[in-house]
Amino acid sequence: MLECIEKIFLYSSPFDTVEEFIWANDQLNYNASWGLLLAIGEESKRLDAGLKNEFQQIPWRNIAGMRNFLAHDYRGIDYDLLYEVINKNLPVLKEALMAMVDKVDYEKTLLATVLESPYYKHILYLREKLHD
Repeated sequence: MLECIEKIFLYSSPFDTVEEFIWANDQLNYNASWGLLLAIGEESKRLDAGLKNEFQQIPWRNIAGMRNFLAHDYRGIDYDLLYEVINKNLPVLKEALMAMVDKVDYEKTLLATVLESPYYKHILYLREKLHD
């Protein structure tokens, strides 16, 4: 989820308005971000329920619901709302996910292996977790 968020920030940051974001690069930035938001919604369903319960300030049901809406009502998407989610809600979700990483008992060798993949180059800040 963190990798998706970082990529969305990368794809949406050069734009000052929703119109610029939606129509830039023949909608490439928008479509990439749309797909990543879909992935975030799907992955949110797989997070440990106990862990999500510790972060009740995050609207987990809404995140999963957004995934369903994005997947099943593509033509009905409110661009302004989507842009607001990217700019206002994703930073809050990122902060919560970073706090969650501190609470998860993960195998450091697994994290090291994952972070070696070029796919995860946008979350290399998690390498600090290897040294904790």
